[in-house]
Amino acid sequence: MTIQSNLIVAATAGALSIAPAAAEGVKIGMITTLSGGGAGLGVDIRDGFQLAIDQRGGKLGGIDAELIVIDDAREVENAKQAATRLLRQDDVDIVTGIVWSNLAMAVVPAVTRDGEFYISPNAGPSALAGEQCDPNYFNVAWQNDNLHEAAGQYVTDQGIKKVFILAPNYPAGKDALTGFKRYFKGEVVSETYTQLGQTDYAAEIANILPAEPEAVFFFLPGGMGINFVKQYSQAGLIDEVPLYGPAFSFDEGILQAVGSAAIGVYNTSQYTHDLDNPANKHFVAAFEEKYGRRPSLYASQGYDAALLIDSAVAAVDGDLSRDDDFRKALEAADFDSVRGDFAFSSNHHPIQDIYVREVVADGDKVTNKTVAKVFTGHSNAYVDACKM
Repeated sequence: MTIQSNLIVAATAGALSIAPAAAEGVKIGMITTLSGGGAGLGVDIRDGFQLAIDQRGGKLGGIDAELIVIDDAREVENAKQAATRLLRQDDVDIVTGIVWSNLAMAVVPAVTRDGEFYISPNAGPSALAGEQCDPNYFNVAWQNDNLHEAAGQYVTDQGIKKVFILAPNYPAGKDALTGFKRYFKGEVVSETYTQLGQTDYAAEIANILPAEPEAVFFFLPGGMGINFVKQYSQAGLIDEVPLYGPAFSFDEGILQAVGSAAIGVYNTSQYTHDLDNPANKHFVAAFEEKYGRRPSLYASQGYDAALLIDSAVAAVDGDLSRDDDFRKALEAADFDSVRGDFAFSSNHHPIQDIYVREVVADGDKVTNKTVAKVFTGHSNAYVDACKM
């Protein structure tokens, strides 16, 4: 797969219709996953970001916006090549879009070393929040541990004492289980790492009952989560050993593939389509009208990333040569997040509320319903390790 074959320029007619950027416009490069495993996540990020631009007449911060989208197909080399092209050939002002933490680790340091800004709408590996933090790196979604920390707290609050935990063996998987264990006060009876992209979980599921857990916590985003939940249900365990997880395995697109097998599962998220605030109501209605589907947390993150950029570009009157002022404007996070209250910590990761959701029936489909708030104004564990 070549970068050229996966390049989508937002100004292309019938695609992402944005007017071509003038010389004084803002040029944004988006590297995201639009094919292969996890493609739905990248599609949602792209569509949420695109919606914000469309609502502003093809502009961000009052100046023309050009969005260049490249499909990384969840491959590290594709992402690295895309970053090189965006920085050297397309001369973008901002890079965004990466879904997967291993790809982010390969790309983000190169972008910031080049003096450009990277705004993450998803991946937030601990290394980039801590010792490898950078003044030009911002994450508008979360730090990887966050939703798992909330799950650990919620499972503890339910009085559960013994848990079987599993995740893929890559940076976000390790961050996930670290985050869960940070707040879970009981016993972890097994900590299992699977292959990234694995589809068959028979061996892992066979090991669950012998370990005698009271619950299973798992982090398996995209198609991995679809396969695991279906196989877990088919094994007859869904009612015997309850499942808990982060939103990544129970978001709107994934739920439509999993179906009723997920009903009753509790999962943690900083976003749900039913959050009761004006910005979210406006976003949900506009997203459903434009795309004909309910927005996922990934769509909300793409949308908020664009709103953050919009606010910062406006604050510098469209003059992106004012790097220090632009950075300060990003740090101010002066936009109406669809999540409600939002601010950045000193290491440029969100301070935000995190909720627990329950998967419920919604006519002939399933969806998430916000149940309770687990954390208020939650930051991350790596602030002190970031020396900037």
